[in-house]
Amino acid sequence: MGGVMTKGDSHKSSVPETKLEAKIIEAMKRRAAEGSNIKSFDSIILKFPKIDESLRKCKATFQDFDEDKNGAIDPKELKHCFHKLEISFSDEEINDLFGACDINEDMKINFNEFIVLLCLVYLLKEDPTAHHAKSQMGIPNLEATFEKLVDAFVFLDKNKDGYVCRSEMVDAINETTTGERSSGRIAMKRFEEMDWDKNGMVNFKEFLFAFTHWVGIEDIDDEQGKSNA
Repeated sequence: MGGVMTKGDSHKSSVPETKLEAKIIEAMKRRAAEGSNIKSFDSIILKFPKIDESLRKCKATFQDFDEDKNGAIDPKELKHCFHKLEISFSDEEINDLFGACDINEDMKINFNEFIVLLCLVYLLKEDPTAHHAKSQMGIPNLEATFEKLVDAFVFLDKNKDGYVCRSEMVDAINETTTGERSSGRIAMKRFEEMDWDKNGMVNFKEFLFAFTHWVGIEDIDDEQGKSNA
């Protein structure tokens, strides 16, 4: 980890680690085949304020899942809430979902990680079980926002393989109408912010984590931490 991937290595890194991740990749491939309405990376940036406002409204749902009110959701709370809401995920599927969203591997899901969890459930909505989960978790009100996030990733995923590599990010930034010479540097900075595991390939969940950071979702946790101290 941390090294620059070669072209040959990038394919090796694209093997999903869990059944859930495989489903996410296949869902993104299907969406990519439909194309994207986004024309430039600048247009994604212009959507930040509205997306930020919409995502922050998920806080009440997050607090419902956080039964002990410690500011995070643990595996037991996630399973309990799924069962309480009659969301028919198996324990394996719930564990996979938790593991996919617990990017810090601290066995806790904070608010921005919860946003990622909700968006992944939305992405998998074609599955009957996931569709039921979507309605139970109040996701319909967020469909337009999550659709924008999916559309943004599809725009970046030029070869429609479910991942974004460095060259695709450069291409996406270069498609902007600004024509700035620094576009390559901007692309690399944005890519590094997305590539959390530093394997040279960005999947949808990594993109989502970067996006919550770009729009300032993590600031909510910081503010609450200070107020609760």
